[in-house]
Amino acid sequence: MINIAQSSSTRPYLVRALHEWCTDNGFTPYVAVSVDDSVQVPREYVSNGEIVLNISFDATSNLHLSNEFIVFKARFGGVAREISVPMGRVIAIYAKENGQGMAFPAPVETDATTDTKPPTDAEPTPTPPSGGTRPQLKRVK
Repeated sequence: MINIAQSSSTRPYLVRALHEWCTDNGFTPYVAVSVDDSVQVPREYVSNGEIVLNISFDATSNLHLSNEFIVFKARFGGVAREISVPMGRVIAIYAKENGQGMAFPAPVETDATTDTKPPTDAEPTPTPPSGGTRPQLKRVK
């Protein structure tokens, strides 16, 4: 029997499900990403450590939503770019048109100099919302 500590994250499954829901309903799926060195995105589009990406089939090429990464090619300012986002860095997925979707806990940052990690029973501290222009998320029923 698998215990909770051994089970995989629900995040990739929920991201795929909400991507499919957006697509089936004619909405444009967007993901908000907390950017660090593991995220491959055009840095000139990162603001306050975050980037919002359109992951619709119309805006991407070779989109792959695996359990570990979101990978695709997209154009930014007319220039084709390879995008790679670890699933753990996705902080929200939502429909551009109505803001419905889901937010996830922000990734727990570790101190690279000491490589310390929080205890496994510690809850991540929620980050206060920034004053950005992202739509407000609503719960999907």
